[in-house]
Amino acid sequence: MRTLAIDVGTGTQDILLYDTEKEVENSLVMVMPSPTVIIAGKVKKATEEGKDIFLKGHVMGGGPSVRAIKSHLDSGYKVYATVNAALTIKDDLERVRSMGIKILDDSDAAPEDVEEIVLQDIDQDAIRRALENFGVEMPGNIAVAVQDHGNSPDISNRIYRFRIFERFIDDGGDFSRFAYKKEKIPEEFTRMASVARSLEDMDIIVMDTGPAAIFGALLDPQAAQPAIVVNIGNGHTLAAIVNDNRVVALFEHHTSALDGEKLQRYIDDFASGQLTFDDIFNDGGHGCYIKETPGHDAIRSIMITGPRRNILQDMDEEDKDERIWSKLHFAAPYGNMMLSGCYGLLAPEFRDRT
Repeated sequence: MRTLAIDVGTGTQDILLYDTEKEVENSLVMVMPSPTVIIAGKVKKATEEGKDIFLKGHVMGGGPSVRAIKSHLDSGYKVYATVNAALTIKDDLERVRSMGIKILDDSDAAPEDVEEIVLQDIDQDAIRRALENFGVEMPGNIAVAVQDHGNSPDISNRIYRFRIFERFIDDGGDFSRFAYKKEKIPEEFTRMASVARSLEDMDIIVMDTGPAAIFGALLDPQAAQPAIVVNIGNGHTLAAIVNDNRVVALFEHHTSALDGEKLQRYIDDFASGQLTFDDIFNDGGHGCYIKETPGHDAIRSIMITGPRRNILQDMDEEDKDERIWSKLHFAAPYGNMMLSGCYGLLAPEFRDRT
């Protein structure tokens, strides 16, 4: 069986074509610019050319694309958007309108003389063409990881996202709590549902990017549980305590707010059970939830993954906390750190093979 695993991040989209008939190391891989970076480039090009834009398509990840849209408005150009496209910018459509964006119904005709930009987390046609150029057929099975804050027009999406994580941990914290088949995606996960709709002709599993990277990093041979796993992404840093393949504690922050010393301090307090929700939230992050922790001395490994792991790698020797570094490993499951999320999407299958 062949499965396409796609981990959609803020900076890159990491793509793995896994074939059960081959060794994992012989899987075909691509690490390409993320969809939101691609959309941001299209918006910036329209700004440079002095064109108004019309956004259509699906709810997708924001970040760079939303910043580019705001810059386009600030430059004096018009932005039109369908309802689904507008929800990429904010969950509250009135707030989107207040920015100066005109929201159209899906049935409305596109305004004249505008640059149309299609929003989508997965460009199925582009991936299919890339594979076909190398004589590879697109598989019918796909697993996708995207970060989904959950639809939260009335409260902070940081708080809402963390309430979701708390519920997952309280319900058991195993892989199945974080992954969904398309017909089982909760209504609140608008981005995951959007991905599923755009891939309706395929068998699909979706999950959040953070847990995908966590479960993937645990496939590294140096991982020993109880473990702390830290995914230092381009946009967010997610850390989890994992015991018996169950997430029992978790904190999430914005990577831009962290340096090596602060992250080490958070990891130390996290392991000891002393890190609180307010510690992270009041520092601008999402929060922290510790259902249980075996304690610092019982933690057997601290696995670091993600494209911004240089935050710790590049630290000066005198700044390294020995309690952390004596157990720290830079995870590279199957020899490739950038594919931790992709491997995490398929983690149960990989564990069954070993």
